[in-house]
Amino acid sequence: MNISRTDLDDLNTTVTISLERKDFEEKVAAVLVDYKKKANIPGFRKGHVPMGMIKKQYQQSVTADEVNKILREQLDAYLKEEKLNLLGNPLPKVTEESLDWSSDSFDFDFELGLAPTFDVKLEILKKVISYEIEPDAKMLTEQLDYVRKQYGKLVSQKHPEKGFEINAQFRNDATELENLISFTFEDLRGKKSISALKTASIGNILTLPAKDFFKDNDTAKRLLSIDDVKIELLKGEQFIIEIKEINERIPAELNKDLFDKLYTPGTVTSEKELKEKIKEGLQKQFEPQADQKLLNDITEYLVQKTKFKLPSDFLKRWMQTAGKEPLSPEAAIEEFNKSEKGIRYQLIEGKIIEQHKLDMTFDELKEFAASLVKNQMMQYGQQPDPEQIEGIVSNLLKNQDETRKISEQLMSNKMLKFFKENAPLKHKKIGFDSFVKEAYGKA
Repeated sequence: MNISRTDLDDLNTTVTISLERKDFEEKVAAVLVDYKKKANIPGFRKGHVPMGMIKKQYQQSVTADEVNKILREQLDAYLKEEKLNLLGNPLPKVTEESLDWSSDSFDFDFELGLAPTFDVKLEILKKVISYEIEPDAKMLTEQLDYVRKQYGKLVSQKHPEKGFEINAQFRNDATELENLISFTFEDLRGKKSISALKTASIGNILTLPAKDFFKDNDTAKRLLSIDDVKIELLKGEQFIIEIKEINERIPAELNKDLFDKLYTPGTVTSEKELKEKIKEGLQKQFEPQADQKLLNDITEYLVQKTKFKLPSDFLKRWMQTAGKEPLSPEAAIEEFNKSEKGIRYQLIEGKIIEQHKLDMTFDELKEFAASLVKNQMMQYGQQPDPEQIEGIVSNLLKNQDETRKISEQLMSNKMLKFFKENAPLKHKKIGFDSFVKEAYGKA
């Protein structure tokens, strides 16, 4: 048995494994003897089937199996020994059908696509902008008003007015609608409907046209919890509306009672300090959007500016057989074109991880998974229990798909932190509306 290698260029090589019959004939003979002992063939007692018949029926398939085992073992060992950095998997150049199994020697060729050699220079990121989104005065005022209303009190009123909250039962037989909802005049469009509601009081039942009742379809779907199909069905229909409550929400006073409800008692003592806290909270809400934009821009820039070649033809051939279903050459080319940017970034990311020792440990993975579980529990108002979290994390990490997702998320966080600390990024403070317009081209 002999293994040799022929480099076609820097990215493509062929490994040839040469076998002689003596390399596998003993193993084949042993398997055939075992088959002879166990074979059940009509007309023969178990264990007494002639070896000639066994060979005629099984020798070729057994030989192919044993040869494939040797090839896998030898190729894996060779790749580890040579420390070849592959893209995709080795592709055999011959098929079993084309082999002459009666020969005394065989050559098996495997095509290999090699990962390119390149350097990643962080200096190319000097034009990438790291945004810090700051809420503007209008946003702060709106958030302050929302907080005051949220912690304010409801005062029952006789008739609705602008800004009052109306709780009413909405019915419509054609759409089988029967929902209790809360709305204000600001949610409505129809002038006749608003006029009718202004004189209504608790207990009144009104019949009003459904068309153009709400200011738009999105508001109607959100408040009534219905879909587009029912929105269409409501056209030409009427709502039967029973008024249950009419309330004016009196905003909470900006005083110690409100401050201590919102934050740790004593940490906020004035309206100015409250606005600062609200500002900090909004900035934290905006951070994930800014971070995702930064990571997307860095990815695009690194792929665009880090130049290296790929074994493209090899990868296109490999993609024909890499999935669950084989692809045509045309489909494989299309798949490669869609995947090329991702392949390039994976190589760049791998280079950065290797050069800067950013590999994650299992303890890091567990700790990160625990933080995800804890945050999710707190979002649903649950008090996290350490033992309960540990059990959930243990179950999550037994699932390969979940482990992969969590690992990718952790590595993404590590990469983002690395870029923020090491790349020569531009830093820019910007309002939220300006960020959306500048970053995504939307007003």
